[in-house]
Amino acid sequence: MSELICVGALAGAFGVHGEVRLKSFTAKPEAIQDYGALTSEDGARSFEIVLTRKIKNGFAAEISGVTTKEEADALKGLRLFVDRDKLPSLPDDEFYHTDLIGLEVFDTGGTALGTVKAVHTHGASDLLELTAPGQSQTILLPFTLAVIPTVDLEAGRIVADPPEGLID
Repeated sequence: MSELICVGALAGAFGVHGEVRLKSFTAKPEAIQDYGALTSEDGARSFEIVLTRKIKNGFAAEISGVTTKEEADALKGLRLFVDRDKLPSLPDDEFYHTDLIGLEVFDTGGTALGTVKAVHTHGASDLLELTAPGQSQTILLPFTLAVIPTVDLEAGRIVADPPEGLID
């Protein structure tokens, strides 16, 4: 079975005719409708998506099998997945967030800094959220070439050169 990648989530009904609020997690948000049928995480349900208009924080969309507000509201919070092989190939210096989560992060001297817990996108650049051994708080590292010079997916590691004072 192919690996599933989360590309969106449903945020409840939009209107009274079965449209849903759709949050897209793709680089080009409107591309979510281009991947074909999207499934629930367990693969039990499959949905065809048609975007109808852009709305605040996402899109209004029609999804197959949903015709009433109640049906749309019942899907609130459902995450939508696609087979990894349907995603486009990326250039060498770009990565899917799912590939970064779980990687070990080391400084340029080989000292372990932590493990990537999440990737946050906030406009100018992404941030890697790290969980550090023995620490309750997480560390946020800018995901820029200056701070993260090396990402080695095959070895499962990232080399970071954090700004002085960022990590004690």
